[in-house]
Amino acid sequence: MKEEGLFVKRIKKRKYNSYQGEISPAVENIIKRNFKADKPNEKWLTDITEFAIPAGKVYLSPLIDCFDELPVSWTIGIYPNAAVARLDKKNG
Repeated sequence: MKEEGLFVKRIKKRKYNSYQGEISPAVENIIKRNFKADKPNEKWLTDITEFAIPAGKVYLSPLIDCFDELPVSWTIGIYPNAAVARLDKKNG
């Protein structure tokens, strides 16, 4: 093939990336990395954590009180969306 000037065209596979960019404007940083509170229910924080289990991926979003660093509530879902991260009458 080299003598004849032939070559195989290779298609480079792109690495999968689910990030689609920011979909909403960033909220104001009112905590400013001060994760301590002087009284209960003054500051609550949340985040989403992904777990891989045999049935697939699940997402956990605990709601933590900064006063004693204990969970107030948590939500589990199969999609990492805003419904998992918020506390309302439906999920908490």
